[in-house]
Amino acid sequence: MSNKFWLVVQYPMKSIKGSQRDHWLRDKVMEYLEVSLADANFGYVDGFDMGKCISDPNKYALNIFCVITEEERSIALVKRVLRDSRLDYTRVKIATMPYGEEGTYTLKYAFKKGVTDFSL
Repeated sequence: MSNKFWLVVQYPMKSIKGSQRDHWLRDKVMEYLEVSLADANFGYVDGFDMGKCISDPNKYALNIFCVITEEERSIALVKRVLRDSRLDYTRVKIATMPYGEEGTYTLKYAFKKGVTDFSL
């Protein structure tokens, strides 16, 4: 059993290519999370994708993927970094899945109460 997890930070977008703001947000979130996760020795940013949601082709999302070790502490760190850095914390969803397993992501945080579903 691995003690690593995939963590995905998801932002909604209005178009398939994203706006200039979406591209700026992608770059800043990846930069801040890379430094913060490395400094805490919790993991690293593995990449991103932007475009249509797999579950609903009429919706668009920016997904930033990280590989983390300590799930709960990493989630708390990511939330704090996004909030303190003012990186659209009020629009974000965060989900995790065990690393190295094919499965589904489990929603760990949503910007709005009552949101329970998560998909890429």
